[in-house]
Amino acid sequence: MLSPDATALLELVRDIADGELAPRVAGFEARKEFPREVFRLLGRSGLLGLPYPEEFGGAGQPYEVYLQVLEEIAARWLAIAEGISVHTLACYPVFAFGSDEQRKRHLADLVGGELLGAYCLSEPQSGSDAGSLVTRAIQDDEGYLIRGTKAWVTHGGKADFYNVFARTGRPGPAGISCLLVDAGTPGLQPQPPERTMGLHSSTVAQIVFDDARVPSDRLIGPEGVGFRIAMSALDSGRLGIAACAVGLAQAALDYAVDYAKQREQFGTRIAEFQGIGFMLADMATQVAAARALYLEGARLRDAGRPYSAEAAKAKLFATDTAMRVTIDAVQVLGGAGYVSDHPVERYMREAKVLQIFEGTNQIQRLVIARSLTR
Repeated sequence: MLSPDATALLELVRDIADGELAPRVAGFEARKEFPREVFRLLGRSGLLGLPYPEEFGGAGQPYEVYLQVLEEIAARWLAIAEGISVHTLACYPVFAFGSDEQRKRHLADLVGGELLGAYCLSEPQSGSDAGSLVTRAIQDDEGYLIRGTKAWVTHGGKADFYNVFARTGRPGPAGISCLLVDAGTPGLQPQPPERTMGLHSSTVAQIVFDDARVPSDRLIGPEGVGFRIAMSALDSGRLGIAACAVGLAQAALDYAVDYAKQREQFGTRIAEFQGIGFMLADMATQVAAARALYLEGARLRDAGRPYSAEAAKAKLFATDTAMRVTIDAVQVLGGAGYVSDHPVERYMREAKVLQIFEGTNQIQRLVIARSLTR
């Protein structure tokens, strides 16, 4: 049961999502335009720092509540919900591993709503195998010089700050460190955005670091703990993507149900046909089960208990569910589902990437299997 404050927050989110997000999504997606002002609006509404303590400028909300906010936003505009999830992920290293001085100096700005963050872990040749990254941060008397290329950076070229994982030591995970880098740092060079299948209003780009100089006090944690920071952050991020997937799937289900109740064939609403009715029933059941999984993971996290395997289960099941449900929504609409007059074709294209980022679903299965057998 949600607290009165959390209930009021979700009502506010629904009002904003219905009034400010839903009317805009089709236009921004068609123009392939990044909605920076929309993120500023959400930031000023206090929605970019929900799970962080109030003393650092956040809203102090449990992760369970934050994820339900993501679900509500994803049901209207997935790119925005995914962007909030990425930003929340980008604030995590300073909050969880930064020094007291770093938290005091940076965190209020990071979560305060005016800035937008990005996460630089993957590289052109190292995605799932993050421990083999080759971007280097070379220390000298003036700080660090970063050299290398990061790939698949959400908000690449649009973010105000980047968490950059780079090699400061020996090969393997133990040689990786994390640095907080301002977007205006000389030598940080965003590349042209990728041309993606979906999420056209979400900018994804490579970032080239050409001797980008970063002060030593921007090292988060000691050298060599970067891989641990990255994996810890991804546990939380996977719950965020699960919530986004449930929101997208719920939107597809709602649209398919409304269409089936209005569309008639052979003198009968197609919702009355058993073939359609059973399909909708399976969709609704899968969405409810996915929601229960991400909420269980969030409650474990809020209680301070281990939740890595539960986060992987939630991400795996919820994103696979989003793919199935959006495909079935297109099928319910028939030919109408294949044209952009209806949003279900966009939902289907967007669902695919949810099975890939924050760790592919094959990686989630690996995480789950290891939790069972170690």
